[in-house]
Amino acid sequence: MTVAVRGFAIACVLAVLSACATPAPPQPPAAPPVNVEAMVAQIRFAAGAPEPREELAIQPLRDPVVESERAQARTAETEHRYADAVAALDRALVAVDDDPSLLQDRAEAALLVRDFDGAEKFAERAYAVGAQVGPLCRRHWATILAVRKLHDDAAGTTIAEQGFAACKVTAPPRY
Repeated sequence: MTVAVRGFAIACVLAVLSACATPAPPQPPAAPPVNVEAMVAQIRFAAGAPEPREELAIQPLRDPVVESERAQARTAETEHRYADAVAALDRALVAVDDDPSLLQDRAEAALLVRDFDGAEKFAERAYAVGAQVGPLCRRHWATILAVRKLHDDAAGTTIAEQGFAACKVTAPPRY
């Protein structure tokens, strides 16, 4: 076999083999980055403030030890030290593990460190032990709603929207 024929034969074999190769599947588009600070701000805004005389809102008593840890968490959050905020709230939860407002703060801190499943669990627990009405209730459901939307959970999103709407309860008449 001459060199030219051998080169042609090798080229033909390579062409046949390359035709059999399957192309790599296209990569799915990357998910857009999540702006967790905006997500938390939106949750807090969605809750709104109670409208006196119009809406029932329960305000729990505050434990001074817990409030100190909360203040540290707020400071850490404003300084974008989210892991420190989580640590301060975790210390507060050791002292009082069934405070719905504290659990909600912890849920929002979980969002800031991108622990989305943890955020949903803290918000669900906060709702379970809380008054289930008012702005705090809306923060619980807004957190749950945000996580479920992030996970493209259509059925869960619908349930969260209904829970959010059910949090607004008219205050009893005052005479």
